[in-house]
Amino acid sequence: MDLVQAVVIGVVEGITEFLPISSTFHVIWASRFLGLSESDFVKLFQIVIQSGAVLAVLALYTRTLLTDRGLVTRLVASFIPTAVVGFVLYREIKDVFLTSLWLQVVVFALVGALFIVVERFWAHRQLTRTAGDLSLRDAALVGLAQALAVVPGVSRAGAVILALIGLGVRRDEAARYSFLLALPTIVAAGAYDLYQSRGILASSASAVPLLLAGAIASFIVALVVIRWFIAYLQSHTLAAFGVYRLVVAVILAALLLSGR
Repeated sequence: MDLVQAVVIGVVEGITEFLPISSTFHVIWASRFLGLSESDFVKLFQIVIQSGAVLAVLALYTRTLLTDRGLVTRLVASFIPTAVVGFVLYREIKDVFLTSLWLQVVVFALVGALFIVVERFWAHRQLTRTAGDLSLRDAALVGLAQALAVVPGVSRAGAVILALIGLGVRRDEAARYSFLLALPTIVAAGAYDLYQSRGILASSASAVPLLLAGAIASFIVALVVIRWFIAYLQSHTLAAFGVYRLVVAVILAALLLSGR
């Protein structure tokens, strides 16, 4: 991996981490298109650059987290089911979900179709609730929905937003909650992955500039994307992301069939 590749992957992470299009899916495929093999360092890099996205959320919402204890309690309630499922399925995630390109493409397309169907079905539904209206039971259900994102292609943000829309929460509020829920989710998953990869981390000291470049790119881009996405959802649905998923899935399926 060179500096340009590190920045490109960081930008992809920053764009996709908080949009309902699966950052893991995009980073895997971006790495593939850049000719990066699934080496231990590349896997470590993909973990580290998520820290940039996390810092973007902290930069925008630290005051909210420090002043809204009720929101923090709900986030904890949402995080617990995700943590349990992620821990139980950790080996399957690494050995099956992250290695099956066809599974990723099919899931990516199916979730896109789900976005379109759900938004059409709920087109005239009034969404008036905020995150502050969620009960702890609601928050736990959201966490269970987020747990589905262990499969690359589902999208953590997409699962959370859809679940919250189903509970009557406004789309922009649902997006904000998904950003905040990313904090414990990404930090916990990343910390566990880093612990499992501690030997690789220790031997990659010379590659620190690449790790920093990717994380910084991710941070800067994520700041812009978070602000844009909140504004977008105030007057738009998730349908466009569903169409995007279907188009990309068709293109990637054609590439896979052609042996590329």
